[in-house]
Amino acid sequence: MLPPRASRHPVATGLSLNVLEWGAEDASRAHTVVLVHGFLDLAWGWEATVSAGLGDGLHVVAPDLRGHGESDRVGTGGYYHFMDYVADLASLVERLGRDQVSLVGHSMGGSVCSYLAGAFPDRFRRLALLEGLGPPEDDGPLGDRLRTWMAGWQRMRERPPKLYPTVEAAAERMRDADPLLDAALALDLARKSTACVEGGVVFRHDPIHLTRAPYPFRFEAARELWAGIECPVLHVDGSESPLLAMEAEVERRLACFRVVRRARIEGAGHMMQRHRPGEVAGVLRDFLEQSAP
Repeated sequence: MLPPRASRHPVATGLSLNVLEWGAEDASRAHTVVLVHGFLDLAWGWEATVSAGLGDGLHVVAPDLRGHGESDRVGTGGYYHFMDYVADLASLVERLGRDQVSLVGHSMGGSVCSYLAGAFPDRFRRLALLEGLGPPEDDGPLGDRLRTWMAGWQRMRERPPKLYPTVEAAAERMRDADPLLDAALALDLARKSTACVEGGVVFRHDPIHLTRAPYPFRFEAARELWAGIECPVLHVDGSESPLLAMEAEVERRLACFRVVRRARIEGAGHMMQRHRPGEVAGVLRDFLEQSAP
């Protein structure tokens, strides 16, 4: 495929998001597929999957979420509350979505997509969640969580982001965290997800993302939104993912959806779109092209 077109788009919340688009110039592509990355990732993380065939005949949109990649940060005094991502995505869909819109979300991005689909059930044709059902539920004291959040916020504001001497060193850090990540792809992603500063490079995400958020995941709130989703849902996991240990919880959460099916990518971990982009593209194409639930 041709390289994506990068552009910036203001959203209703007041920020501007950096967006990659494939097939934007082809007006015949009436089906928009929005790819939403996960925590500390960025839009370029979908490039290999789109190039492997996902983008054929589709209008594909992949944003950098707020505070990630080249999208706006919230600035001094702000924080990244989860529903802010949902509001940004809703505005972006209205701005760029064509006659039909499907959502594909990985990890945190899956939660963002599912909440939006539950809030606006008439808008979306399909919803695919790549291990995107939310984190483990936290039943700890809220006061402890608030104190941790406040201390983390102050700590992040007082110290500079992690500096890597070279892009290659940043790529090695990515592979340390994700051993299944191919070396060549890690280097390519490191080039696209870091910025040059004095003394080396830093990752583009806002460091405040590394603090623990003040509001925990609550199953009951998620269930209410998931129950409102009317479109078919696909949940995809990786055969090597550590999240398979949560299988019983995954089953409980998937039971909240009206129409849901499952798929598994062999040889892939949680970052399956990096590990097996061709297989992920194939599974998503099959799902997106089906005419019936």
